[in-house]
Amino acid sequence: MSNKVVIIPTYKEKENIESIIRVVFSLPEPFDILIIDDNSPDGTADIVKNLIKVFPERLNIIERSGKLGLGTAYITGFKWSIEHGYDYIFEMDADFSHPPEDLINLYNACYNDGYDMAIGSRYISGVNVVNWPMGRIMMSYYGSMYVRIVTRMKIMDTTAGFVSYTRKVLEAIDLDKIKMKGYGFQIEMKFTAWKKKFKIKEVPIIFTDRKQGTSKMSGGIFGEAVWGVLKMKIASWFKKY
Repeated sequence: MSNKVVIIPTYKEKENIESIIRVVFSLPEPFDILIIDDNSPDGTADIVKNLIKVFPERLNIIERSGKLGLGTAYITGFKWSIEHGYDYIFEMDADFSHPPEDLINLYNACYNDGYDMAIGSRYISGVNVVNWPMGRIMMSYYGSMYVRIVTRMKIMDTTAGFVSYTRKVLEAIDLDKIKMKGYGFQIEMKFTAWKKKFKIKEVPIIFTDRKQGTSKMSGGIFGEAVWGVLKMKIASWFKKY
């Protein structure tokens, strides 16, 4: 067992799941993996359970009853990771949009450089996005700008889903009070860590859109983030961090 675990939420990822697991396990730095599967109808969970026989000490799965939201998947994973004694907890997509080899850079930012949280950032060194249509790039880039204006955070990629947390960050956040469920969850976690004065570093990555499977992005998810940020900021005026 490693002291590092990568949480990968899945829904209909049969084309990607075995490859992403094997690539993470091939890295020179050891990482365990926790899959959170939301009752994928394509057999994603069955692929994972077969691989657990190959990697019994390093691969785990939690199966949920249906699509319950990205945020709740990660919160489930965070609680499991804390209970199982991991010191470094990572978020990553299953579709190779986040380069698995950059897990090591995120880990080094925390372990070697002393940061509490590291973000795999698409925008800290320009716009490093491959294969996205221009409209989606603009929505993402200016969405992050909107979040910075509202919250005053100095984070360039506020919606990034490739993140390393130290255990103490997750233990300091009341996970049951994180409200947003979609991509707004990523913003709320960063905002809460920032308000609690944790040291946060953005590590540049090249984000490449998925080559297999289908995107889970929707207008409702985007709308939640827009209005949720305003509600989150107003609520912060009445909270102690």
